[in-house]
Amino acid sequence: MSSVSAVNSLLSSTAPTTPAVNISSILAASSGESTPGIDVTSAVAAAIYADRGPERGWQADQTTLTSQTTALNAMQTATSAIETDMQSLNTLNGPLSARTVASSNSNYVTATAADGTTLGDHTVEVNSIATTAAWYSDSESLPTTTLPTSSVTITTAGASVTIQTGTGNPGDNLNDLAKAIDNATTSTGASLNLNATVVTDSTGSRLAIVAKSPGAASDFSVSQPYTSWTAPELPTGDTLGANSLILTSAAGTATITTASGESYADLATSINNATVSTAYTSAQSTLASATPLTAGSVTTIQDSKTGGTFTYTAPTGATIGNLNTAIAAAVTAGTLSANVTGAVNGVGQEVISEGTADQGITVSTNDSVLGAMSATTSKPLGLIATPGTNSTGATLTIAGTSGASFTINEPSAVDSTFAFTQATQGANASVTIDGVPTSFTSNTVTGAIPGVTLTLLGATSGGTVDLTVGSDPSAVSAAVNQFVTDYNTAIGLINTQFSVTSSTSSSGTTTSSQGVLASDPTVVSLQSALEQAMAYVATPATGTTTTVSTLSDLGITMGTDGTLSVDSTTLDNVLTNNPTDVQNFFEGASLNGFANSLYNTLNTFSEPAKGAFSVDLSSISASSAALTSQINDFETGYIASQQTTLTADFTEAEVALQQLPQEMQELNSELGFTNNSSNG
Repeated sequence: MSSVSAVNSLLSSTAPTTPAVNISSILAASSGESTPGIDVTSAVAAAIYADRGPERGWQADQTTLTSQTTALNAMQTATSAIETDMQSLNTLNGPLSARTVASSNSNYVTATAADGTTLGDHTVEVNSIATTAAWYSDSESLPTTTLPTSSVTITTAGASVTIQTGTGNPGDNLNDLAKAIDNATTSTGASLNLNATVVTDSTGSRLAIVAKSPGAASDFSVSQPYTSWTAPELPTGDTLGANSLILTSAAGTATITTASGESYADLATSINNATVSTAYTSAQSTLASATPLTAGSVTTIQDSKTGGTFTYTAPTGATIGNLNTAIAAAVTAGTLSANVTGAVNGVGQEVISEGTADQGITVSTNDSVLGAMSATTSKPLGLIATPGTNSTGATLTIAGTSGASFTINEPSAVDSTFAFTQATQGANASVTIDGVPTSFTSNTVTGAIPGVTLTLLGATSGGTVDLTVGSDPSAVSAAVNQFVTDYNTAIGLINTQFSVTSSTSSSGTTTSSQGVLASDPTVVSLQSALEQAMAYVATPATGTTTTVSTLSDLGITMGTDGTLSVDSTTLDNVLTNNPTDVQNFFEGASLNGFANSLYNTLNTFSEPAKGAFSVDLSSISASSAALTSQINDFETGYIASQQTTLTADFTEAEVALQQLPQEMQELNSELGFTNNSSNG
């Protein structure tokens, strides 16, 4: 009896009945028929492998489900990309609404337009561009050179600020003066909105003061006090041009205006006769505090001391008493200096006065109830202007009475004190747009033409620049080509599922197969839906025609494999010549064109809650989970116990097999057989 047969006999009562285990085969595979001993681990593994046959089938099914999930996710991503393309082509600020602006002369005017801006032509004539106010100082050897002991007064539209210069003062040198100007605030705590910078070159250092924004409203002046000021010499035969000279003395501030053709003698007369108005009185003399003002009328007070402007627009029902209360509030706020008052005098006249301690006011009104507000009280400016002549021209010297100091907005070319020169006066841009005169504080103009932003680069000197607002063909072309690319990606994924692949085994058997989703109804439905969507035909509005009713009119055609291709020549031509028809094709009359139609078609597949992709993926996930549960149950409910049983059985067989030689020897001994004897 062989050892294998003996083991079979020994284990015949313990071998499992389901599934049947051929112990002889296992022993032969694990140890060799003539070799005693069993490799229990290998024997058990061989048996368990056979038992796991059904499990391997379930795992193969799971692999297929995983492949289906991957393929569906890829299709869902590709479909979502098409939906995104359609949303872009079906919005009021997408590529179809993108605009370009062509300028006939970009040296003077360029422009951009917001999405959706009305297409059309415009003309622009730039009379002058906006300028930014700027002043610069006399040159000093170094930024740290100590400046003369004096002061610098900077006057903006809102107020004036005076900074002392010289040793021990905030403006000790150019560097310190720059910091003082940057940090300066008005009486109301507002910034001057100026940038002060020290500029150094081979000739020395100068202080540049520049407004932070362009335009007349940001204009400012720089002046220094003088006890005597000498004007630049006026050559014989020359006359003055139209200009304004701002003089400030202890009495107040006066603006002296010169007309073209005047001489220094004329200017001297104007300065010597200049006065500072301190009170204005109404023409009407039957007024009282309760007298109603004209609704909407405007009364303005300019205060030379604070530099502030007070404006009162009378609301319905306002009285003269309300005006005077508002003046008092402006004094409290610091807009008007402390001595400015408004009151009705004993003879029924409204009097607006600044007293005698300030620097003058100017009052204007268009209220018919008040009538004209005329200056009734004034005081001399207190300056002495002396004209003269020399061998080459006319001269003018201005001096303060009894040596008092004063300031002037024009620096002296011959004065030895530290002074400033005006580099640029702040001025608004003057532009004529489509025949309408306009003015702007900046060279970047928005709102003048709805949706268009103009950039003014220079004066056109009487000529005009033509601007054409048009669609942006490049933006639309890029969007259309992106759609075609994304569509072809989706179709390519679908085609892969239906492609037939053949393979030949080693035995010569040929089999054919398709993608894991070839029979999936979602994929079949998606393929059909996409092909039908591409057959869309736009219906123009009643009584109109269109050059673009199908995709082929855009140069988009479908190949035999369902993919799309674009004829760029056709597309560029229709985008250039018929942009409105292209927009109508995609957007329809009310965002209900091709883009909306395709989006709605695809949304039935991609809608997160109930879309076909979600339903299909959920079903696959449930099937995979069920298989996982089945495999786990099989492992714990059968394989684990089977492995325990087989291990015990093979271990017992191994023990019996190891004892068999000794038992055979004992049996031979009992039968009288020995290794050296013969029974024959």
